[in-house]
Parts: sequence; C-alpha cells; structure tokens
Amino acid sequence: MIRPLFHPADRPAVAAFLDEAADYWLLADGAPPGPQAADDFFTDCPPGCDPAASHRLGIFRDGRLSGLAELSFGFPEPADAYLGLMILAPRIRGLGHGARLLAHVERLAREAHAPVLYLGVIEANPRGRAFWERQGFRPTGITRQDDRNITHRLAKPL
Repeated sequence: MIRPLFHPADRPAVAAFLDEAADYWLLADGAPPGPQAADDFFTDCPPGCDPAASHRLGIFRDGRLSGLAELSFGFPEPADAYLGLMILAPRIRGLGHGARLLAHVERLAREAHAPVLYLGVIEANPRGRAFWERQGFRPTGITRQDDRNITHRLAKPL
C-alpha cells in the first residue's frame, strides 16, 4: 500500500524507518540520520518549491513503513517535478517495490502536468543510478559537488 504521510501522526513511523534505512545516510552523509531527520522529511524540498504542495509518501509492507518518497513541484523550472528523496528499507530492496513507488510518483507528477521529473543521484551510489537509468532517467549534464558528494541530475520526460 502507498499512501500520503502526515506530520505529526506519521513521524514515529518515519523515524523508525530512517533508523532501519540508515545505510543510505551513512553513504551520503557519513553518519546515520539524526533526531531531526524525521521532522525534516516533512518540510524539506528543493529551492523555490512550496513544502505544502509537496507529496510525502510511504510504501507499507506487512503493516510497516518500508519506503519513503518526497515529490516537489517547481524545480528546476516552475512547471517541473523533482523527486527529492526515494528510499526503500533494505529488507524490500530488489523486489520490485521501487518501480511500483516510482510509478505512483510519476502518476502524481503527470496529474500536476509536469513535463519532466528530475532527481539527483550521488556518485557514491552506483546501484541507485543503475535503478534510475533502468526506469528511463537520463543524465542532464548538470553535476554539483559539495564537501562529501558529487551529485548528478537525471531527468525523465513525462
């Protein structure tokens, strides 16, 4: 089941999920998610986007939150959609749930008339990049480097 997530009701489930999926944060940030990470999930979005217009989604398996997605609108261009986060619990990776969650995200982006869905993938995550490319995302040529990561922007026409 995929459904919207709401703060504060779903905050405990998000916090527990983030602990379970800490391997991604260790890869991306070099540290597990902190206590603020669950609250940040409900408010973070790309520059210029309205957090209130974003979708915060959860995929549930066996009654447990097993994946998260955050979809925002207005980045990089006003009509575009941006998938700021999509992560699955290690226990359900490789079972087709990522493609299912992405299909749901794409449907929401199409309903909002977004012409393109963008995302960023860190270079340290080749498995993630391979997933996105299998789903039809292609490099845009835009790359950003910060203290820890090189992030490549990918796009998929909708």
